[in-house]
Amino acid sequence: MKPTPSAIVTGSSRGIGRAIATQLAANGFGVTVNYVRNADAAQEVVDEIKANGGQAIAVQGNVAEPTDRQRLVDKTVEHFESIDVLVNNAGITSVGRKDLLEATSEGWDEVFNTNLKGPFFLSQLVANQMLDNGRTSDSQRRYIINITSISAYAVSLNRADYCIAKAGMQMMTWLFADRLADNNIGVFEICPGVIASDMTAPVKAKYDALIEDGLTPIRRWGQSSDVAAAVTSIVNGAFPFSTGERFNVDGGFHIRRL
Repeated sequence: MKPTPSAIVTGSSRGIGRAIATQLAANGFGVTVNYVRNADAAQEVVDEIKANGGQAIAVQGNVAEPTDRQRLVDKTVEHFESIDVLVNNAGITSVGRKDLLEATSEGWDEVFNTNLKGPFFLSQLVANQMLDNGRTSDSQRRYIINITSISAYAVSLNRADYCIAKAGMQMMTWLFADRLADNNIGVFEICPGVIASDMTAPVKAKYDALIEDGLTPIRRWGQSSDVAAAVTSIVNGAFPFSTGERFNVDGGFHIRRL
């Protein structure tokens, strides 16, 4: 009997991560719902997935911590036998949103450990598990997908650490894509734009006005479901001759206009 394909989605107790987790479950993946502090929120996602006929488990873990990364992998393999998809979604914003001339080493380390170092070494763990599992030789492609941000190339002077960490994820995507291509593992970057979430709620009025004034060619807020749709398209095999690609889910923000 063919085992259920499985996916780890980091930071999936809310927002974009939750939408990705529920969409993957609806597409037949067993999902590891990862959270750091809010166990109740993670369990709510698991319950929703199971109520809709899917499979899911909740696993606590901070991707910035080596032991937590290992537990996340071990619990997933223990429950689902293998890992077929890793979505590096967990991330934090710049601590204190300090001007770059006032940024601190401590804040920089916290952002980089969560937003870049953690995803890198979690990807390393998952890639090695995929190779050790021996299933990369069959026709079923595996995937690592990095959720970045338009902040990878759009300057925010009060979030230098966040911008640089997200920019680094593009190179991380290319590196893993090149290294793992021969092993039937595709690596992609999804770059969301202005997405409606609890993180953007405090600046809703600002972006309502900017979007109305034409910040993006598609004049609406992005939704978590827009990002989830891009993830599911990739893992469902829509791009068999692609790897290392960036998919912009940003309403056209990346288009330079005069």
